[in-house]
Amino acid sequence: MDPKKTCCFTGHRPDKLPWGEDESDPRCVRLKRAVTQAVEDAYVAGSRHFITGMARGIDLYCAEAVLALREAEEDITLECARPCETQADSWPAAEQARYQSILARCDFETLVQHGYDRFCMMRRNRYMVDRSSRLIAVYNGVPKGGTAQTLAYALKKGLDTAIIDLEDFCQ
Repeated sequence: MDPKKTCCFTGHRPDKLPWGEDESDPRCVRLKRAVTQAVEDAYVAGSRHFITGMARGIDLYCAEAVLALREAEEDITLECARPCETQADSWPAAEQARYQSILARCDFETLVQHGYDRFCMMRRNRYMVDRSSRLIAVYNGVPKGGTAQTLAYALKKGLDTAIIDLEDFCQ
């Protein structure tokens, strides 16, 4: 894939979202609209290949936004970059089904490494950034954690970065 036409994502898991797992919350609905708009903007700017890290929360929202846009724009591809084989094993059954549904509909699946270790998520994040020219981040401003590290790495690498401020969706 051409990095100039590739966009990846970073964002928080449900435990860091103000609504937790309640995706019917109006704040979550508004955020998903913002994510959809950011994906459409990336497409208009030339992105055709999108990479998601497949974590619960924002990664899955982004993957679903790409899959929805792909219904209208057939030149879009979705890559699911899995940090390890056991990524979703401990998730609730409904989230495992959602994960499997996205994997079944993606165009490319990348397994960054077979077994879990404490660095596999970071390796997955760097894999995505290293193959992209654009990043869409849903970020709460806290300067620690995987989202902050991925955003900092993308900025260091010079990616065009769209930041959706999670604080805008807390009211």
